[in-house]
Amino acid sequence: MAAACGRALCKVGWNISASPVARRPGTVSYLVGNVSAHGSRRAYGTGGPEVRSKLLSSLRAGGGRVLGCAFLLGGGLGLYHTVKFTAQQHLAEEETKVSGGGVKLTLYQYKTCPFCSKVRAFLDYHGLPYEIVEVNPVMRQEIKWSAYRKVPILMVDGELQLNDSSVIISCLKTYLINKDKSVSEILRCYPELKFVNDSGKEVTEYSNRYWLMLSEAETLKVYPEKGMQKEEMKWRQWADDWLVHLISPNVYRTTGEALASFDYIVREGKFGTYEGFFAKYVGAAAMFFISKRLKSRHNLQDDVRQDLYAAVNSWVAAIGKKRKFMGGDEPNLADLAVFGVLRVMEGLQAFDDMMANTKVKYWYRRMERASLNHEGRV
Repeated sequence: MAAACGRALCKVGWNISASPVARRPGTVSYLVGNVSAHGSRRAYGTGGPEVRSKLLSSLRAGGGRVLGCAFLLGGGLGLYHTVKFTAQQHLAEEETKVSGGGVKLTLYQYKTCPFCSKVRAFLDYHGLPYEIVEVNPVMRQEIKWSAYRKVPILMVDGELQLNDSSVIISCLKTYLINKDKSVSEILRCYPELKFVNDSGKEVTEYSNRYWLMLSEAETLKVYPEKGMQKEEMKWRQWADDWLVHLISPNVYRTTGEALASFDYIVREGKFGTYEGFFAKYVGAAAMFFISKRLKSRHNLQDDVRQDLYAAVNSWVAAIGKKRKFMGGDEPNLADLAVFGVLRVMEGLQAFDDMMANTKVKYWYRRMERASLNHEGRV
């Protein structure tokens, strides 16, 4: 539309400058006079009457060619900016198609949930564009359309629903490597299994959640050294089965820490005024006591910080001194999972204590830079 307007201005300008009428001395003063007579007499400039009279005099002296040139110049500038904008838009679309695989991603999340943070770490590192829908953790109206009532949920192109953080990551990573298959085709390799556990509660699990569905040649390219794939899967599962369960007992360790944690959750989450007040004070008190039960359930020490320190140091020891990341020179899926889980404690006392009393700091800062700079962009 802007291009059409620019072409029209150029055409009008050319016609005016080439027209015999435009060569008559009074043409411009006639046109300007009409604008003054029928339009507003308000001047949108910094000059007073003297400046405007000089301008009109110069226009009368220059004749219609001045007006024609003005139209040509305006039209030319319009075309230039239109072409420039179109080119930039095209490049942006191409970049999105290349980096995002041509799919639109929408993440339904709680910002402070470690599983949601894992997915964001993966998407950010790979430079995949995505939209966020923050879910109210009390009412969960944002996901009322879903039979699956947990987060994260990732919607692909507004139609295909991916559940479970590890399935989301494995499925998308497979898609980024092998685009011969669609996301929906890859998702079939992670079937949903529902069963009733010993407590009588229905549980949903997913098969193959830590596997990438690749050919033999693709597998060798992603995991060039023996044992790399097995190591990655082991530590991804460790992040889900052990590390995640250390977060709540540590961030709700004392009443003061529980209150600070819920202050952060309310501030970053999606709560109404009364919900936020209730969550901050009642929720903090509840989670303080629940964290004690979690400590007992997972056989943690009385000082749960020691379990956190031990876990984080075991992770750093597994990476070793010769590697920047568990993936070598670049983060792998285990790096992204552990980083995503630990990141939810940022701004809290537990995070500061972890950084001060373990050897994780340098790895964590490298991961932070890799995520912010989208260093895994394809």
